[in-house]
Amino acid sequence: MIKHILLAFDGSESSSKAFDVAADLAQRYQAALHVLTVAQPPEIGDEVETEAVVEQSRRYHKSQLRGLKHRGDRFGIKPQVELQVGHPAQQILECAERIEADLIIVGHRGRGALDRWQLGSVSHRIISYAECAVMVVR
Repeated sequence: MIKHILLAFDGSESSSKAFDVAADLAQRYQAALHVLTVAQPPEIGDEVETEAVVEQSRRYHKSQLRGLKHRGDRFGIKPQVELQVGHPAQQILECAERIEADLIIVGHRGRGALDRWQLGSVSHRIISYAECAVMVVR
């Protein structure tokens, strides 16, 4: 039985589609929907630059999360939203454990093979290390 769904949301088109899937499942199973977005700090940068980038990212993600609360009304659900700072895969996995998620839903970004090799795929890492089911939405 699905009681807790975690949606990893990054504002992309695929994560928007994933929201609709997650909201539909939450409604069908009367499950709690928890939406997490992660502001990722730059890999290299001085303290002032990093702080500015993170703050700008926080503002962007907060505006995205406000919109999702309203979209939840269409499905008759009230998603819980959260913003974290850090590496996306790590934050998603930690959140899934904390809320005891039965299902993690992520959007597929569709990056090429070179990008996946260099950067690693967030969804691939989640699939590899999650202790619950994972759904990737295209």
